[in-house]
Amino acid sequence: MRDVNPQQEQAPSSETGTVERIPDVVRSSARLTLRRWVEADAPQLSAAILASVDHLRPWMPWAATEPHGLAERVALIERWRAEWEQGGDLVVGIFMDGAVVGGSGLHRRRGPGALEIGYWVHVDYIGRGIASEAAAALTGAAFTMPDIERVEIHHDKENTASFGVPRRLEFTYDGEAPAVVTAPGEAGIDCRWFITREQWLEHHRD
Repeated sequence: MRDVNPQQEQAPSSETGTVERIPDVVRSSARLTLRRWVEADAPQLSAAILASVDHLRPWMPWAATEPHGLAERVALIERWRAEWEQGGDLVVGIFMDGAVVGGSGLHRRRGPGALEIGYWVHVDYIGRGIASEAAAALTGAAFTMPDIERVEIHHDKENTASFGVPRRLEFTYDGEAPAVVTAPGEAGIDCRWFITREQWLEHHRD
């Protein structure tokens, strides 16, 4: 479920030298809007992270360096924009009635044909299904891309709250594997979940 400040891998290349961008605006429901962060969001994003940092530090490696100043936050948003424009990761805010209630993204760190979802939720909004709605929207967006055949969610075994998100969305549990501990709450056991394009479309036929 790691998100907001992931280690960015180089955007994948193609035979034509171009990479299809991940769709940049997703509406998951009448309740939530997911979109790329813009510079004007920096104060709200900083406030949301500051309010939630104690909740996030056990599981999010990037939270160890928080809080950041406003200039650093703006620079980070600009970096996310530039990476997305080059065909890299999509990093989005989760908004409810204009308020920041979390962050999410689609990440190209699982090889060709796959995207991984990451997410975090503002401490004042946990337990309201925010992460599940966001993950559903991003899974649907991922499968609008013809080269994507698999979406994954990964979380540490100790992060039991994260089990519910892929389970709710009918992802398949793919087992666990040793992993480097990157945050203080982690056990160093990576739990892997996935769903294929065929499975997703079968579950969400109108």
